[in-house]
Amino acid sequence: MFDFAAARRMMVDGQVRTSDVTDQRIIAAMLGLARERFVPAQNAALAYLDLDVAVTAAAPMRRLLKPMVLAKLIQAAEIGPQDRVLDVGCATGYSTALLAGLAQRVIGLEEDPSLAATARGNLAAVGVEVVTGPLPNGWLAGAPYDVILLNGAAEVVPERLLQQLADGGRLVGVVGRLPATKATRYVATAGKVSPVPVFDATAPALPGFAEAPAFVF
Repeated sequence: MFDFAAARRMMVDGQVRTSDVTDQRIIAAMLGLARERFVPAQNAALAYLDLDVAVTAAAPMRRLLKPMVLAKLIQAAEIGPQDRVLDVGCATGYSTALLAGLAQRVIGLEEDPSLAATARGNLAAVGVEVVTGPLPNGWLAGAPYDVILLNGAAEVVPERLLQQLADGGRLVGVVGRLPATKATRYVATAGKVSPVPVFDATAPALPGFAEAPAFVF
């Protein structure tokens, strides 16, 4: 029988701690959360590998981010216990559950109704709100947010999401086009937003954030 608890410890020790993730709250949250519960049963044995793991056969590009990338993004967001967080592209709710242990309020946003329903079931015991709508639009009803997490890659700057940040708010995600994608932190200060590259990273593309094709004569 597969030892998921041992795999979870190996994931944290071999992928997260070794990647300069020093926030003990994140480490504790990842050690305590059964990642295999958030992927289909046939992918459970892959849940703790250094992979973006598919969460549904119907939408193969929708995946849980690699543990290292997710942990470093969350650490870069510097989430405080009083923060309001929007988790964009929450899929089946793994990242949302991690965030719920760090912040005062977390909203998971998912545009796929089937994934949103799965996330609600997975998060029922956590008391996290999961809403459904287009990812690039964010969730204005809950704004402003202290932190917005992009659960995937965006080829374009997510302008509408940045507009939903509180003063001092942070948006973190993987931004750019391959091969020049970077985990980036945006900080809103007095109506202006400043981007800072944090580390090199790749992630599956989130729907709605592709760069429009250039018109060629």
